[in-house]
Parts: sequence; structure tokens; C-alpha cells
Amino acid sequence: MIKKNIEEFKKFIARGNVIDLAVGVIIGGAFSSIVTSLVNNILTPILGLVLGGVDFSNLAITFKDTRIEYGMFIQSIIDFLIVAICIFALIKILNKLMNMKKKEETPAKEAPKKSEDILLLEEIRDLLKDNKKSTKKAK
Repeated sequence: MIKKNIEEFKKFIARGNVIDLAVGVIIGGAFSSIVTSLVNNILTPILGLVLGGVDFSNLAITFKDTRIEYGMFIQSIIDFLIVAICIFALIKILNKLMNMKKKEETPAKEAPKKSEDILLLEEIRDLLKDNKKSTKKAK
């Protein structure tokens, strides 16, 4: 029983989806720390300058013995929005690249072959056009 469960677990872990998910989580964590640094060290000070020197991280309300740090919450919202925008842009770029790759792989469709009847009719048409031109030149 235990051996069967271990084998099932090995199959589950060996699937590409689980490994891809693990890699995604790890890269997402690293990406999140980069974006957090961007927000904390670059964007928040710039917003503070624009808004008159307000430092979001220090904004808080003290109510009795409790300190409510709503500035950190604002900073977290900005952090989330930047991460969401970056992921959106990355997915848009990846989708464009995938579509370009699909277009390159898809062979160009050939024009449907014309039947012998159509070819014969086109030949007759062309002969009639040539005949009209030659009779007009002769006149």
C-alpha cells in the first residue's frame, strides 16, 4: 500500500506541470522581491516628492494602544499593482512571440487547384481577348 502511494507520488512529481509550477513559484518570489525593492526604494520616494514629501511607510494612525500603519498598506497596494502590470506585460510579450512562432510554423496555404474545365475556359477567354486585339489593330 505504502509502496503504491510512493510510486503515485513519484509520477505526480515527475509531471511537467508540477515542476513548472515549482519553478514559477521560485521565480515569482525572486521577481516579487525585485518589485518590492523598486516600489520601496524608487517609486515610493518619487510619489512622496510629488505629493509634498509624504513617506508612505511612516503613515499611521494611533488609536489607544494600537498603531494602524496604513502607509504600509498603501505601499503594498502599489507593490501589487506594479507586479500585476509587469506580469501582464510579460504575458502579452510571450503571447506575441508564441503567435509569431505559430505563424512561422504554419505553411502558407496553396491556392486550390483549378479544374480542367476552368483552365480550358480561361484559355478560351484569353484567346478571345487576343483575337479582339488583333482585329482592332487590323482595322
